[in-house]
Amino acid sequence: MTTIAVTGASGFCGSHVAATAAARGADVLCVGRRPGPVGRHIPWDAGREVPDLSDADLVVHCAAAVGDPVPGSPAEATMRAVNVDGTARLLRAVGSRPVVWVSSASVYAPGPGRSRVTEDHPVRGQLNAYGRTKAAGEALALAAGAVVLRPRAVYGAGDPHLVPRLLSRVRRGLLLLPGPSVRLSLTAVENLTEACLVAAGWPPGAYNIADPAPYDRDEAIHTVLRAHRIRARIGHVPLPAARAAAGAAPKLARLLGRTEPPLTHYAIDQLAHSVVLDVSRARAQGWAAGRTLKDYAPVMPGR
Repeated sequence: MTTIAVTGASGFCGSHVAATAAARGADVLCVGRRPGPVGRHIPWDAGREVPDLSDADLVVHCAAAVGDPVPGSPAEATMRAVNVDGTARLLRAVGSRPVVWVSSASVYAPGPGRSRVTEDHPVRGQLNAYGRTKAAGEALALAAGAVVLRPRAVYGAGDPHLVPRLLSRVRRGLLLLPGPSVRLSLTAVENLTEACLVAAGWPPGAYNIADPAPYDRDEAIHTVLRAHRIRARIGHVPLPAARAAAGAAPKLARLLGRTEPPLTHYAIDQLAHSVVLDVSRARAQGWAAGRTLKDYAPVMPGR
């Protein structure tokens, strides 16, 4: 029986990977501060410690500090401790074991020109601490010979970040978005999970992971709103106005004592420019995305 260590197994992506691996007959080690949904718990604080991976045959690294914190905040320092220094500690413990390291399409250079993003797209100029620390962490993983997966905007049942943040922006039946609709790649958590569990045998390197086809931004958001039984219309904020608001938001967040601004340049970049991932490199290894947004079924009270 294969023993798979899943870091961050109490989190969104890690819990899906751990549960699916166990359902397929693997012995699962849930590595992190809290126990995962299955298997044996291996305590690990990624920001401080070297994990015990002595019983693992394969390591899937999902643990990460996420968010879009105010520059210079303690949350930004935590991101580096977990996403970069934590990766270095993990790699010291791995030895010769294969590693699948979950990164993010946020590492790619921002701005226009991302209508077809291959793994060779520049990795530089990230607009927030998350993108910068994921880029630095994955560089360590790639240098160590890991398989690095780059999903974009992971969604699915149990998502504590992407969809809740979107729903929180609805005010009086209106959701304001920067600029007109664009084409965007999204990644169902089931598609990422499948990649995590089959990628150990792939050649080392980076691989984009996304749903089979990109989505129209506004249509995708309407799909999510309907799934949550929220009736709202979408309004479009001109980009100059959105950028001006994002420029002022960090100062406001500091004055209010908040760890994240209500709007950032990173959020505008991710929503207002087309970002379509080319997943042909992963497909060439036999991976196929089986889920799409039409299959999205959030866990909701009363369902």
